[in-house]
Amino acid sequence: MKESLFQPIQLGKLSLKNRIVMPPMTRSRATQPGNVANDMMAKYYAQRASAGLIVSEGTQISAMGQGYAWTPGIYSVEQIAGWQKVTKAVHAKGGTIFAQLWHVGRVTHPDNINGKQPISSSALKAQNVKVFVDNGTDEPGFVDVVVAREMTKADIEHVVGEYRQAALNAIEAGFDGIELHAANGYLINQFIDSEANNRIDEYGGSIENRLRFLGEVVSAMTEAIGADRVGVRLAPFTSLNGTVDATPIETYTAATVLLNSLNVVYIHFAEVDWDDAPETPAGFKDAVRAAYKGVLIYAGRYNGEKGTQAINDGLADMIGFGRPFVSNPDLPNRIKQGYPLAAHTPETLFGGAEKGLTDYPEYSPS
Repeated sequence: MKESLFQPIQLGKLSLKNRIVMPPMTRSRATQPGNVANDMMAKYYAQRASAGLIVSEGTQISAMGQGYAWTPGIYSVEQIAGWQKVTKAVHAKGGTIFAQLWHVGRVTHPDNINGKQPISSSALKAQNVKVFVDNGTDEPGFVDVVVAREMTKADIEHVVGEYRQAALNAIEAGFDGIELHAANGYLINQFIDSEANNRIDEYGGSIENRLRFLGEVVSAMTEAIGADRVGVRLAPFTSLNGTVDATPIETYTAATVLLNSLNVVYIHFAEVDWDDAPETPAGFKDAVRAAYKGVLIYAGRYNGEKGTQAINDGLADMIGFGRPFVSNPDLPNRIKQGYPLAAHTPETLFGGAEKGLTDYPEYSPS
């Protein structure tokens, strides 16, 4: 009985056909040089347009915002034109797609950002974190990240402006809205989480101060394109890419309150999804539901049953299914019909061409 996953839902001014989200997943197949979205990516997203909402792979807002080789950007004329191919293809299939706007901060290497030193909330190195660079072959070469430079007030103002412009660019590219990537150890998360931020100005120290950059970025984007087209992704309990918060329940409940006051159209929580990972505390989900009046999305270790339960319990409004969407372009129909799910090939997740991207078939009952 998975009816609740297949109920329509209103997201701002958009009417979505179901509660299933294809969350952002890096695939590193942008055309080089220039990190431009292409026809292959348009086909990939269009194949998955039966999702109620697609969120694009992380898309860097500037050359400095890039963490890995071959990821797409949204700051050049060519990049906007490339994404127009994607959004047109998805809309032609009746889909809805938001662009995930991304700045990696310290989770990069000079080779990926024109030889410059990465920037972050603080002059800290992400511990035990590697990124991949273009080493002249189709295979990614993994290297350690480096120590970042602490952002000045001028840097912060500049990056807020880049986020604002990226939101405008996304609308020009035909996206229905944007998702701010404030999760998984990237730049905004580097301000939010206490152990990644040792600033002593108004952007560090207290929870309110550590949330200030998030608030400024969201305010700039909502003023540019409307709060009904801005969602935010958070990851309260993960330690991905070396960011850890000492009091995640308090910090992220406060973040939820802030985002509610800014009227963002959704909050998308990335739950820890590795084997043996701790569950998100039930009390936290209750607090979030009480504090936030918009659409709540959870993504993690969900299947049809668990996702249905979360919606029926009133804790979630939509559910993201990540890796299953890689190898099951028709995932909503497979969940609805109880068809088996195909497994993905891990070796083809990042880089390469059509293989492992667009060649997974829809289910055909024999």
